Amino acid sequence: MTISLPPAKERLILLTLAGIQFSHIVDFMMMMPLGPMLTQSLGIGPAAFGLLVSAYTFSAGASGLLATTYIDRFDRKRLMLVMFGLFALFTLLCGLAPNFALLMAARMGAGFFGGILNAMTQTIVADVIPFERRGRAMGVVMTSFAVGTVAGVPTALVLANHWGWPAPFVVLAGISVGLWGLAAFTLPVLNRHTQAVREQKVWTVIARTIRDNNHQRALWLTATMMFASFCVIPYITLYYQNNGILTTSQLPYVYLCGGVATLLTSRWIGAMSDRVGKLTVFRRMLLLSLIPLMATTLMQPWGLTVALLVSTLFFIAMNGRMVPGMAMIASAANPGLRGTFMTLNGAVQSAAMGVASVVGGLIVTPTADGRLAHYWHAGLLGVAVSGVTYWLAGRVRMHDSTT
Repeated sequence: MTISLPPAKERLILLTLAGIQFSHIVDFMMMMPLGPMLTQSLGIGPAAFGLLVSAYTFSAGASGLLATTYIDRFDRKRLMLVMFGLFALFTLLCGLAPNFALLMAARMGAGFFGGILNAMTQTIVADVIPFERRGRAMGVVMTSFAVGTVAGVPTALVLANHWGWPAPFVVLAGISVGLWGLAAFTLPVLNRHTQAVREQKVWTVIARTIRDNNHQRALWLTATMMFASFCVIPYITLYYQNNGILTTSQLPYVYLCGGVATLLTSRWIGAMSDRVGKLTVFRRMLLLSLIPLMATTLMQPWGLTVALLVSTLFFIAMNGRMVPGMAMIASAANPGLRGTFMTLNGAVQSAAMGVASVVGGLIVTPTADGRLAHYWHAGLLGVAVSGVTYWLAGRVRMHDSTT
């Protein structure tokens, strides 16, 4: 059941949630373009780097599982502020970590508290935005991905090039503190759900959530959607640089162009999913994504223009799946169990990303001259899992606005 808010208040809430999404998306995403610098500075290979990336997601998954025991028992705003504040602290600790082991520990802490932010953001959107506008709302919130890509990741690379890889984490921690203050001011109290849930035992609520067949299908949809992309995404920068496709100075253009394109298309895709149908738009974007998915893994030194065309289409299509996909998944939740379901969904999402990153790291192997081989095998795996995703999407039932 959604609450009724004035349009101006809705927009302010969506912008605040987009800012929170921006913080933890940049925190996660900037690890991948920092890959060449981290592997050199810390003396690690692709497999160890894959573990460093997946440390965040595995920790986020564990946090999500734990959160299913309490998320619907607290006011959404209060819980969001606690988790976001601790996320900012551990992001700062990432920048202060002097070695691989401590960086791994800090990444796990950031993942533990940051991983639940995505689920909470989507839950709040579903709590305050009616079904008929939810696709558009998800598009607004998910412009944070585009802004993070346009402004966050290139800025992180510039900071890292000038002051070393720790600098982006320190700056992001400061930005997060400012956004925490904005969230404290703008987010409404959301506690209508707590009374009914508190009358039930924790494990009864979790069991009800998991036993729901529609929930199960939605969770599998999340897992396959994330796995298909993250067996490829973490290694794009390493592949482009190690295989001589782009230079270090050219890499920011990948994120700048991809982010601008995503920023321009996210809200349009969200509006179209409300108008045409979330499932229809999701499936179209999923099929489109297969082209840049394979092209990325087969890329050769064909010049900056070709690389940017492929990478930009990759960004558009991957984000284009996520906008209607997450609107579908949020709408698949039983409204009375939405917080528990979305947190469990976040755990599944993080776990799928982590497993995919590890699998991709095992597939992509360095050659004697430092190049990365077998990347296209990871692309084929992504295409195969995308086929399963296409089928699963049609089996998820969405609750309408009357629920």
